[in-house]
Amino acid sequence: MSSPLGSAIADLSSSDPVMRSAAATEIYRRGRTPADRAAYAWWSNPEFFQLCGGSPAVTVGLAVRRATFARIREANGLPPLALVPPDQDAEEFELHFPNDISLDVLTTGDPNGQGAIARYLAKFGEGVQQVEFRCKNVDRATQILKENFGVQPIYPQTRAGAGGTRVNFFLVGSPNSSKVLIELYET
Repeated sequence: MSSPLGSAIADLSSSDPVMRSAAATEIYRRGRTPADRAAYAWWSNPEFFQLCGGSPAVTVGLAVRRATFARIREANGLPPLALVPPDQDAEEFELHFPNDISLDVLTTGDPNGQGAIARYLAKFGEGVQQVEFRCKNVDRATQILKENFGVQPIYPQTRAGAGGTRVNFFLVGSPNSSKVLIELYET
């Protein structure tokens, strides 16, 4: 029997737009809820609040195998691929649905490679790989997280992300003892 998340991932490639939208809502909820819990305290810092906003733009990053990636992309009208820095060994495209639901669908260029998406898929299979919060200044937000919350970034410096963004990542514990990968990005 398939998990609810597995079923939602499969339904993203449905020919029925209502099913695709319902699937996106489920995937978004499953990613956003633990990320909101993990990052809840960050919004208590007035400067961080200003950098990200009280209701930040949030995108859930979904890692899938190459065949799933192709099916989802085709069912959703072949959205353009994002320009991903070559060192990241990834391909991605964005999907947008009603109620501000945004997904980044990600896959690896080399399933046997050592890129972050390939490693995620090898360890966990298809699923929510990251949750992305848009902010105005990733460098300053990173400094606030380090100084005020003891949260260390994955990368020592902000780096280039897909589509010309600047990004950094944070592996954060959530109240249920699991970890959530949160990406801060600026356009």
